[in-house]
Amino acid sequence: MADNVYDAIVIGSGISGGWAAKELTEKGLKTIMLERGMDIVHVKDYTEANKEAWDYPHRGERTQEMIKNYPNLKRDYPLNERNLSWWASDKDSPYTEIKRFDWFRGYHVGGRSLLWGRQTYRWSDLYFEENAKQGIGTDWPVRYKDIEPWYSYVEKFAGISGSKEGLAELPDSEFLPPMDMTCVEKDVAARIKEHYKGARKMIIGRCAHATVPLNGRQCMYRDKCWYGCPFGGYFSTQSATLPAALKTGKLTVRPWSIVTKILYDKDKKRATGVEVLDAQTNQTIEYKAKIVFVNASTLNSAWVLLNSATDIWPGGLGSSSDQLGHNLMDHHLGVWAGGTIDGYEDKYYAGRRANGVYIPRFRNFFGDKRDYIRGFGYQGGGGREGWGHEVAEYSIGKEFKEAIAEPGGWNFGMGGFGETLPYHDNKVTLDKTKKDKWGLNILAIDAELKENELKMRKDMLNDAKEMLEAAGVKNVQGGDSEPYLGRGIHEMGTARMGKDPKSSVLNKFNQVWDAPNVFVTDGSFMASAACQNPSLTYMAFTARAADHAVSELKKGNL
Repeated sequence: MADNVYDAIVIGSGISGGWAAKELTEKGLKTIMLERGMDIVHVKDYTEANKEAWDYPHRGERTQEMIKNYPNLKRDYPLNERNLSWWASDKDSPYTEIKRFDWFRGYHVGGRSLLWGRQTYRWSDLYFEENAKQGIGTDWPVRYKDIEPWYSYVEKFAGISGSKEGLAELPDSEFLPPMDMTCVEKDVAARIKEHYKGARKMIIGRCAHATVPLNGRQCMYRDKCWYGCPFGGYFSTQSATLPAALKTGKLTVRPWSIVTKILYDKDKKRATGVEVLDAQTNQTIEYKAKIVFVNASTLNSAWVLLNSATDIWPGGLGSSSDQLGHNLMDHHLGVWAGGTIDGYEDKYYAGRRANGVYIPRFRNFFGDKRDYIRGFGYQGGGGREGWGHEVAEYSIGKEFKEAIAEPGGWNFGMGGFGETLPYHDNKVTLDKTKKDKWGLNILAIDAELKENELKMRKDMLNDAKEMLEAAGVKNVQGGDSEPYLGRGIHEMGTARMGKDPKSSVLNKFNQVWDAPNVFVTDGSFMASAACQNPSLTYMAFTARAADHAVSELKKGNL
């Protein structure tokens, strides 16, 4: 048992788990990181990183067999021939959809830090204060001033590319040089700014890419990020936090380790460790520690907490407030607009920029008032069609080869990212009638968009088309497809933080009210969703929580 005793346990190895491991080990704690899936070693295991579409039997696309075997993953872009092993198996790890929810997961060391879109945006108090001002959910127990130094702290290490804009709704980060807009994007941005008198802005996306050398990492503009980057160009557990943690000599990484429950001592009112099911041998193992960080990603973290039921809290660890598993959120997607732009036929661009443009939220801010609350932003971009563009006049021969050697026309398109409110009845529970490959009860998800979001989507579509037309885009079309949650892959909530243990699962330092040596710092803690990508906020809160945990540990409070 002595070999199974640590100062800290980190459950999960994705974006927040990597940060927890880095911070805890650098502060001197002997730590074990438990990952339910396989190991992926930086560079060595990026087996697809240098391949092209023609290296695959089906050009890297999906097959009919894959569609049959992955009924959930097939709903969007993750199902493909190139990195299928990095996505969780629908067969081995099923879930129950009381209402449709598209859950796309990566069960391996690094988690979705290897697969994420890398867009990174701060929150301002305009977001932290909305719950309180509107009487929605529970008030955030923190404000921007509490998190601002931690944003700076994680940004300097992660490497965030972007441009300083001085926007009240979107605070600037500690930026590395921004990526360039294309000529079309620059002109569209200028026309939007002029047309709306500065009330709407288009900026280059803020992304976790090292645009200059940073700790041995640098982006090479290959745009093959989700196959793993041999150059460490983008921030991931493998490229950044894991090497830092391993350098301390205090980290143990154990893959194939499914944490089934957090162990709790009701007399001490503290967690004592975790129970693990070895995913390869089915052996049950216990690990003991003074503190536990839960970073399995929102829905898996909810599962762990719900499955950690005791005779004190039959609803799971952290359930005394009746909020555990509730208030599930995601960004709602599927609203888009796009068209063509003339007059740039003599222009092109260099490289494969792994980024796009961003239009920050403008609805229900600065005097604007709609028939719904909160708002949305847009991500998109403009570029020229490549060799795959249609050439209607040719289908074979010399003329066809010459035609596809020339770039096609310029297009511009964008899609909306809308905020979902924290509804109590958008929830997850344990489905005790069904089990996964390992004989464990699976998660049941019961969540949907409601009237507020459906009203918002009308503006998301109309505003997008209006802006493009105002910017001179031709043949503008748009649509609203499949308004289901999960597609944003930004699951949040289920263990929200708050000021009162009667209405929240966590306190302001991400500690479980019912077990203060348990910290939950992935998307589970979010009390609202805003409309921008949330991963940077997870990083900041994780570093802050780790600092607090070590301080409290030294004081003897944990």
